[in-house]
Amino acid sequence: MASPKPGSRVPHDAAMSRTPSYIQLAPRRAMASFENLVALANHQERLREARKIVWRERGEPAVELKDLWECMEHAGRGGLRAAAIAFALRASVNLVLATIRMGKVPKNMRLSLIQRAIFGKDSFRFAAMLGSFVTIYKATLNALPILLPVNEHANLPSPFDDEEEGIEALPTLSKVPLSARQPRLSLSAQAHQVWVRKKTRRWHSMFAGALAGGLAVMFEKRSRRVVIAQQLFVRGLQGSYNAFTSKHGFHLPNGEVLMFCLCCTQIVYALFARPDTLPRSYTAWLTTASGGPPSAVKMVQDMNRTGTFDVKDLDNILSREDIIPTNQTALLARRVLVTNSPPDFGSYTPCGAIHPWVESCTHVPLPRFFTVFKWAFPIYGALHFVPMILFKWHAFFKNPLHKLGRAGWATIRSSAFLATFIATFQSWVCFKHYLHGVLSSQTSVKLPQKYIDFLLSKYSYGFGGLFGALSLFVEEKRRRGELAMYVLPKGMESAWLTARGKGWVFHTGQFGEMILTAIGMSMVMSIYQNDPQHLSGLVRRVLYQFIGPN
Repeated sequence: MASPKPGSRVPHDAAMSRTPSYIQLAPRRAMASFENLVALANHQERLREARKIVWRERGEPAVELKDLWECMEHAGRGGLRAAAIAFALRASVNLVLATIRMGKVPKNMRLSLIQRAIFGKDSFRFAAMLGSFVTIYKATLNALPILLPVNEHANLPSPFDDEEEGIEALPTLSKVPLSARQPRLSLSAQAHQVWVRKKTRRWHSMFAGALAGGLAVMFEKRSRRVVIAQQLFVRGLQGSYNAFTSKHGFHLPNGEVLMFCLCCTQIVYALFARPDTLPRSYTAWLTTASGGPPSAVKMVQDMNRTGTFDVKDLDNILSREDIIPTNQTALLARRVLVTNSPPDFGSYTPCGAIHPWVESCTHVPLPRFFTVFKWAFPIYGALHFVPMILFKWHAFFKNPLHKLGRAGWATIRSSAFLATFIATFQSWVCFKHYLHGVLSSQTSVKLPQKYIDFLLSKYSYGFGGLFGALSLFVEEKRRRGELAMYVLPKGMESAWLTARGKGWVFHTGQFGEMILTAIGMSMVMSIYQNDPQHLSGLVRRVLYQFIGPN
């Protein structure tokens, strides 16, 4: 731009004018920008509404329903949503498992494998089970207050009512000891409890849960009904126990360890005396985890049940490459006695068959500990590291060294727990054989022979499970309850089948799983609707996503 010449006059308006610092928009361009903002807001709103279909946000209020038609409509929508989510979940899991097997399947069968994984019967069965459960439960729970109205004046007052009389200062959290603290609910959960007290009774949720659970589980395969019924029954017991102890101020120290000991007593007894009362996969896993020869476990089972054993199992142990000469000589002598006429199987399986690689029983526990520890370390490593990286990756990347250290230490403790269990049980088996020989030969204090022979009975193996279960103290305290909940269904099923074989309990027939599921869901849904804080966090969140407040 040329500068004005000296002496020339510049107009006042031209001297004061400058380029504006803001952006000038034409009216048409401004309207287009405003319409884009509105479209973006509508798009975000539609995304939020679509997300609600899949994931229920926290704090959703209870739905007020006035007649039975609204109940059926509400239950139908909830059932369709639950069925769709259940189908997607089961199909996704099947697809992941099919992908893992993809390399072992011929190329011409891979497409059919994927189709079966997504649209197979398992996906539709799972969807039908959860969809029917949600539909029946919602319809029953919301219809009962309409058919049998509740007298609202007989209910407890709302915790949101402002009453100045009798209000005392509550102790702060720092003044309350940790053992005396009670679980607290959020404001939305407390508001839902007010709705529950005004509209329903406890037996409403119990009846709805029993009816829905008993009918819905019949959509699954019979083999899966047992597992589902066991888990639901155990979770119902857990919630009922927590509610009872919280209400009455009762607390059993180390209750999870006591339960674990009782269950392991039954499970170990069943492994060596009644393996038919345990699932085959679980029996195979226990045999592998024991670290002993499978043929030796089979010999112990046969001796406890029939007083004899198969000579082929003894030959399998004799053919092992790691058997030492001393044990080989002793087992060959036993084989001669077994093949004589009449055969002499002895009173128990010799220790040389249980640990053929070492002669002295005192040299068994420590090597067995390290063997089981190395076997269990990668298994527990996957259980501790993979969920942390997949489901807590925000916290993991925020402080990876701390998280890796905690997961590593937890893996060491879990592996040491299982190794201590096996080493303790092995020590008990050898010790009871030694103790039987000492008590039978000594003459200073002669005990009745039937008490001494108890050390060789099939029931003595259960004490090995009892003593080995004390190794749960090695495990982290927060995981003890999880492990107790894991073995409880196995122990209860084995105890029931054992008692049924002795004629102590009745046969449930083909409706046993339905009855057990109905009982379990009646407890679970009663706690969920009335005292949800007493359920485990995982169970509470899963139920909320599928069922919601009502």
